[in-house]
This record gives sequence, structure tokens and C-alpha cells, in this order.
Amino acid sequence: MPYLGAIADDFTGATDLATMLVARGFRTVVTVGPPGAASADGEEPDAVVVALKSRTAPVDSAVRDSLAALHALRDAGCRRFYFKYCSTFDSTPEGNIGPVADALLDELGAPGTVVVPAFPATGRTVYRARLFVHDDLLDESPMRNHPLTPMRDAHLGRLLAPQTRRPVRLVGHETVRAGADAVRRALHEPSARGTLSVVDAITDEDLRTVAAATDGMPLVTGAAGLALGLSGPHEGTASRARSTAGPGPGVILSGSASATTREQVRHARGRLPHRKLELTALRADLDGAVAALTAFVRDAWHTDPGRPPLLYAADGTEETSEAPPDAAALIESALARCAVELVAAGAHRLLVAGGETSGAVVTALGAGTLRVGAPIAPGVPWVHTEARLAGGRVRPVDLALKSGNFGGRSMFTTAWEELA
Repeated sequence: MPYLGAIADDFTGATDLATMLVARGFRTVVTVGPPGAASADGEEPDAVVVALKSRTAPVDSAVRDSLAALHALRDAGCRRFYFKYCSTFDSTPEGNIGPVADALLDELGAPGTVVVPAFPATGRTVYRARLFVHDDLLDESPMRNHPLTPMRDAHLGRLLAPQTRRPVRLVGHETVRAGADAVRRALHEPSARGTLSVVDAITDEDLRTVAAATDGMPLVTGAAGLALGLSGPHEGTASRARSTAGPGPGVILSGSASATTREQVRHARGRLPHRKLELTALRADLDGAVAALTAFVRDAWHTDPGRPPLLYAADGTEETSEAPPDAAALIESALARCAVELVAAGAHRLLVAGGETSGAVVTALGAGTLRVGAPIAPGVPWVHTEARLAGGRVRPVDLALKSGNFGGRSMFTTAWEELA
């Protein structure tokens, strides 16, 4: 029976957290939808991560889906819960982080919890409640002009306050450095009851301290970094799932417009066959555009089988902060349809860039359970699943679901070596 149940607000976040849990000794599965009878390589899991596509959904939908996931995890036997969101706190003044946290706390009968988006391994740190992306404050980083969730303030208290019914307070770094007992006392003093406590963290050791201080809380919230301080029942012995698809053609599907992904696209264009999605073509004839894109990939497989082709939406030549309102939906739809067509044509390996795009692709492929495999970069593993195609066909597939902001410059060209 699983002990820990996690609810992730997008698919890349789900695999990000699952990678951390596996490393900490939890036999972990990621499920798309209710967990059901999911298993970790035939064994009962210690942790189940439910992948939702709720980060930018309407608030009511995000709350409803998150509560449904909580109910399913409780039915599966989970006793502790983890609400996972992005380390850049991707949200709007309406939500969805605050409303979902409120709803989960109400359902669990818990008065309050912590807010811990720090993930130092990926350059996200929190000091005096201000979120940094490497050396920049959040609102001075490329996240300032994110097309879906532009982040115009780095202060987590100010970001969170309009989203929640609960008071928001800070547990400062001086308390964290004093140790887990000091943090625990701060979280349980009378003035902390019923609050969302933003906790400073600038190192991995800080995250271990926070995790130790919150080990009795029924719900914690944060990025995947908070899992660093958890200890699973198989710590030191947990193994990662092996590839199930075997060698075969691969493709990169990049729907992200983040600065990191655009740099990865620019690096890959000089090394891989590539084709850019054009919004005018998608609007005029989506079927025809998808057919042309998939034909390009199949031709590239034939003429240059050693290099995975790249289909991408943004490379930095376009003004992403002023993208047309239909752009994201068109790109997600096109890349999801390309994924289905290409898996049906023989693709075994897909690297997908962007949280929304990853959700669209995994959903279109009909995947139910994702098994965590080899890590590519902090927060990005290969995962193994089965695609369910038309006519009842089932195909094993290896997927790398990459958050737009994660990974090094050469990721699109080097990620494949981990499956060799």
C-alpha cells in the first residue's frame, strides 16, 4: 500500500518529483488520472504521483481535478500528501496554487502548511520570501514575460496573498539555519495556525531541514526539491525502470517558448534535422500541416537514422510575450497529433519540451502509468510507458518530459545517450 500521494499540476512536474522520490528510496509510479492499481515494476509502490494538466486550467477545474486526485490517493491508502507545483511558482493572481492548496487543506482538515518552491539544483532559491532564478529575482528573469503565467513580482507573499483565503507568513532563513526543531516550533506557534508559511531555502541542506520539520504535516506544498529531505523505505536500494521500447527512431517535440528551450532549439538546429511549426499553416489546415510535419520526420529517419529530428514552435525570432491567443492551443494540438502519428509509424523515443505540450502528448498517447528511468538532467528523467493507439494497438514508448526552463544547452542532442 503506498504511503505518500502526490498531486502535480503538470506532467513534467510529475516526472520531476518522481525522479526525486525514486532517488530517496520510494518505489514510485506516475499515473495519468486516478492511481487505480498502479505498480512500480510489478511491486506495490511506496509513492504515487498523479499527473494533472491543471497549472493553467480555470481555477474551478484545477480545484476539482486536484480534489479528485486526493480522493483517489486516499482510497489507494496514502496517508501523507504533497502538492507539487513549479519551482518558478507559475501562477496568476487568481491561482491556481493558492486555491488548490486551500481546497486540499480543507479536505484533509489540516489548518495550514508550508510553501517551498526552492530547488537549488535548478537555480531556484528563496530568501526573505523572494524567489530567485539563478542570480536574478523572479520578476527580472525570463519568467517575467512567460506567455501564460507572466511573473511580475518575486515576493512569494505578495504573489500568494491574492490567491488564498489563509494568511501568508514567512519562516526566514535564520530560523531554517537554526535547525529542524526551530522550524517546527515556528510552524506550530499560535500565530502560525491556519496559515500558509513561505519558508526560505537556499541550499539542499535547508530543504532537508524543512522536510524534517514538516514530517508530521498531512500536506506539504512545493517544488520537487523538498523531496530531497524525505527518506523512503528502500533508501539506497531503489532501482530505476529500464527502457521498455528498445532501440528505434526518436523525435523531439518542442512546444515551449522559454528562454532555456529556445537556446536548446538554437543549439540543436545546427546538429539535427529540424522543422518549425508555422501558426499560419496550422490555422489554415491543421490536418495538412500535421501530415507535412510527420512526413518530414519520417523522411529524416530514412535519410539520416542516427539523428532524431526536431519539431519546434519557438527559437527566439518571434515575440513570445505577444503570441496570438490561439497559439498555445494550436501548437499543443499539432504536436500531440504528431506524437500519435509518429508512434504509430514506429517512433520509440520522444523528447517533449514544455509542461503544457507534455500533458497534451501524454494524454493523446493514452498513457496510463509512467515508470521512472534514467535521469537526463536535474528534474528531467526518461520515463517508460505504453501508448494506446487506434484499433487497440499498444506500443512501448520512452518519453522525456522536459519543463521549459530545465536542462542544459545541449540536452536535445545528448539526452539519447542515457537510453543506449
